[in-house]
Amino acid sequence: MSILSEFKTFAVKGNVVDMAVGIIIGAAFGKIVTSFVGDVIMPPLGILIGGVDFSDLAITLKAAEGDLPAVMIAYGKFIQTVIDFTIVAFAMFMGIKAINKLKHEKAAEEPAVDEPAAEPEITAQEQLLTEIRDLLKQQHRP
Repeated sequence: MSILSEFKTFAVKGNVVDMAVGIIIGAAFGKIVTSFVGDVIMPPLGILIGGVDFSDLAITLKAAEGDLPAVMIAYGKFIQTVIDFTIVAFAMFMGIKAINKLKHEKAAEEPAVDEPAAEPEITAQEQLLTEIRDLLKQQHRP
């Protein structure tokens, strides 16, 4: 099998396509959450803490010199990223919880089957083949 045909087989598998769609939607959802946290959550939180803008929080290790920018540890951006992650994780948790609840409700709605499944009827041909098999087994026994 050529590399091109192997790649085609891999690329069109259902799981790969589903995963790609999930990643694209997740990236778009991530942008929404980043905007939500940065533009909606953090400003009021900064005011409550005393007018602090988290994105500006940093420790300067080396001041800027000429054309060289300052070397800083931007821990405010890290705090904002942790809040982003927490919101995304909580949203995913709530979504999965809702899906599991729907699956559980659907399973509860399905009627329980108390009686065992009926044995399939054996055709005359199947009966004859079964008898031939049994006779052949008896002939080969020592």
